[in-house]
Amino acid sequence: MDSSVITARLEAHIGMMKEFESNEALKASLLAAAEMIESCFRAGGKVYFCGNGGSAADAQHIAAELSGRFYFDRESLPAEALHCNTSYLTAVANDYSFDIIYSRLIAGLGRPGDVLVGLSTSGNSKNILMAFEECRSKGIRTIAFTGATGGSMKELADVLVNVPSNDTPRIQEAHITAGHIVCEMVEQAIFGK
Repeated sequence: MDSSVITARLEAHIGMMKEFESNEALKASLLAAAEMIESCFRAGGKVYFCGNGGSAADAQHIAAELSGRFYFDRESLPAEALHCNTSYLTAVANDYSFDIIYSRLIAGLGRPGDVLVGLSTSGNSKNILMAFEECRSKGIRTIAFTGATGGSMKELADVLVNVPSNDTPRIQEAHITAGHIVCEMVEQAIFGK
């Protein structure tokens, strides 16, 4: 086993995060995402999260930071990851198509003024694209967390947080960092600590 991979991956992570830090447009997108989520909560709306694979895990993680707690004890915020009901997920994927698992839930649960945050390293996950299209028809705002290009989600998202990488693990590392930053800003804005 070669330990040089450790140094190489840490250097890649640090380099990508330095690019993130120096990208003013990207930081403005993060601020816009936090402001959109804060506004949604203040108006009595809900924030939904979705992703696939590692991005589903990140979506669930960020939703839990908002609905549970982040830095301090406070009231729960109405945030949830859409993929957590495995009975729904497997039934709809089996009976209809995996492509509609999120759009069907948004059609049933989403209300105008809610927010959907979609995480996709490529920006091209069909089930998230279909959910974003459903959001447009219902007056639900969208935030896309993607890799460098933004993929097809770039055209559908109200706010695009496209981290400066094309390497899936580095993108996911940046997504969880970006999610934590958004959670901190929202928590401070709403609860004033």
